[in-house]
Amino acid sequence: MTNSTQVSYFVLSAYFDTGDLKYLFFTITLLFYIVIISVNLLLIVVICANTSLHEPMYMFLCSLFVNELFGSTALFPSLLLHILSDIHTLSAPFCLLQVFCVYIYGSVEFTNLAIMSYDRYVAICYPLQYNTHMTSAKVTLLIAVIWLPPFVAVFVTICLTASLQLCGNIINQVYCDNYSIIKLACSDTTVNNIYELIAAPLIVYMPLLVILYTYMRILHVCFCGSKQTRQKAVSTCTPHLTSLMNFSFGVSFEILQSRFNMSDFPKMLRIFLSLYFLTFQPLLNPVMYGLNMSKIRILCETKILEFVGKCSVSIDLFSFDNQKK
Repeated sequence: MTNSTQVSYFVLSAYFDTGDLKYLFFTITLLFYIVIISVNLLLIVVICANTSLHEPMYMFLCSLFVNELFGSTALFPSLLLHILSDIHTLSAPFCLLQVFCVYIYGSVEFTNLAIMSYDRYVAICYPLQYNTHMTSAKVTLLIAVIWLPPFVAVFVTICLTASLQLCGNIINQVYCDNYSIIKLACSDTTVNNIYELIAAPLIVYMPLLVILYTYMRILHVCFCGSKQTRQKAVSTCTPHLTSLMNFSFGVSFEILQSRFNMSDFPKMLRIFLSLYFLTFQPLLNPVMYGLNMSKIRILCETKILEFVGKCSVSIDLFSFDNQKK
């Protein structure tokens, strides 16, 4: 395969034989995926179904939860399949599709967190003008900013990668990664590298600069403002900062381990940390925001109780019908 320029599939070489433990890993991973899907879907339904939550902050949160579903679905089905399988290959189109979805997830996460920090900045620094600033039209525009630029940027990235001639098909990961594919290229990658140098600052560094600027302004208002203002800032910004730091840690390690030799690290630890930003972020955000925001927490509890009540009624009716028979 090393002399070929036509690659029809990729081998994910980071997987290794775990024997009967694969069923344990499969069960744990499946439960993890079910929890992620359940909590994010619950919060999306609660926000969409309750008009009292149709405010800018909750709309941006809903966008964040949609992205968590998108990112985890880009990884978990493939991961579950490969845990049980003895053959760890992906077709070239599916591999590129996975790269597309994973990169969209990462890019949207940063832009979403940046827009959320801007929303908190307006709410804390200009509370009286908040409704004037954050109109429905502006919220719609900001949600479009969250999703459209990452889609365009990543689409161009995938097109450039798909046009490369490859001299190998082995990716030392448990999922497809764009940089790992580029390293297999035997054609000129100058255009790819230049584009990455342009796209990365726009998709990652610009949102981080927005977050840095808004928090500097928020801190300034907190130091100069009342105790009530400081308490409001802490309660609304703590989940956001926790989410940002958690995601940044996961992405930073993934970038480091994909570009540098980290063979001294245990293999299981490398796999775990490479999956961190795709697995723990989708679980952390719903927990952080669901538990910290009383409005969401109360409505979630109500929805769960309603669901449990309906299930109990269905079980009682089923038992009654069986008794009659």
